[in-house]
Amino acid sequence: MDRISAIRNIEDAIRSFEDGECDLSETERRVASILRTYATEFDGDGDVFRAVGDPPADGTVVVAPSEPAARERVRERTLTRSGADGDRTAQDGDCSFEIERV
Repeated sequence: MDRISAIRNIEDAIRSFEDGECDLSETERRVASILRTYATEFDGDGDVFRAVGDPPADGTVVVAPSEPAARERVRERTLTRSGADGDRTAQDGDCSFEIERV
């Protein structure tokens, strides 16, 4: 699915919600499914992984070709992200998490 197709499909989901054809929960599922399809096709042979554990990693979802690559992507996105004051949100080793395939 290319970017334009994904955007159009999301617009269709929102339109269905606005027209009362589906509830918010169904709209969220549709949009998440569209985004997941787009992301996995965009990122090639990747699978979807979720971090489960300590904040700030907990709940982070990434597309990666393997569990080790997913772990590294979660670390890059959570341990190196700056807070509002410019400090890192967590120090490497302060955040413990597991990776699960979604």
